[in-house]
Amino acid sequence: GTPTMGGALILTAVAITTLLWADLENRYVWACLVTTIGYGVIGWIDDYRKVVHKNSKGLSARAKMFWQTVIAAAALSYLAYRANLPQQTDLIVPFFKTVAIPLGTIGFIVLGWFVVVGFSNAVNLTDGLDGLAIAPTIVAALVFAVLCYVAGTSVEIADYATVNGTKQLVGVPVHQYLGIAKVDGGAELAVFCAAIVGAGISFLWFNAYPASVFMGDVGSLALGGALGTVAMLSKNELVSAIVHGVFLAEILSVMIQVTSFKTTGKRVFKMAPLHHHYEKSGMSETKIVVRFWIISLLLGGVALASLKLR
Repeated sequence: GTPTMGGALILTAVAITTLLWADLENRYVWACLVTTIGYGVIGWIDDYRKVVHKNSKGLSARAKMFWQTVIAAAALSYLAYRANLPQQTDLIVPFFKTVAIPLGTIGFIVLGWFVVVGFSNAVNLTDGLDGLAIAPTIVAALVFAVLCYVAGTSVEIADYATVNGTKQLVGVPVHQYLGIAKVDGGAELAVFCAAIVGAGISFLWFNAYPASVFMGDVGSLALGGALGTVAMLSKNELVSAIVHGVFLAEILSVMIQVTSFKTTGKRVFKMAPLHHHYEKSGMSETKIVVRFWIISLLLGGVALASLKLR
């Protein structure tokens, strides 16, 4: 199979699953699908040029960034202008339930650009070793499935409240019980996240070392964009920095390396992104991958803890 088959298969599985099981009148679902498929197309053009036209450069970094920005800006502008509650464009701070920073429409779009385009490129950079990018993606999608569901569901939890001076059991919506922002229609995003989990697990079956299938830019750019979009929609922009810790470390290692080399002529890491630094330090590929997975699982746990810790 071609290097990009895996990515195309993941996206096909996610799209079909979402179209079958999600509520198609939900604008969040469409924002996620359009961004994901759009980013997949950018990756596909890049891979196509590399593979078919033997053009080692593929799509130029500038062109890639331009189209990523166009798609992200379109989806985010649509959501920001359709926001019917001010908190849909607020920045929610995890672990501090009462802190919300109003961003306004423009602020929401700018922050969204960093989250969506940033994580799209971060997953792309992480996809350097067999199985390295897909497991943190599965963990992140799992965490977001929970976060989206609790933020959007109308299910109630029994809780004690003081009514007329006496303590009584009353039904409280989950988001209110947890003290998180309500995202109307957010529960439908859980379907989209679950689709990524399922597609990711079946991909990992073939992508584990030594890999027989690769996701290519089609998969990595699209999955990063998908996770970034879900983070913005479910009001977990800052929580996503925890969930995506592995991707964040990879993209930051590249930024630090480039900045350091341009300003001082010295390299901070033996090679960037981060996983190559460990390879050059003599750690085996499988060990690097599994350790990154472990870190990713721990970070997912911390992110879920943000629901309950006040």
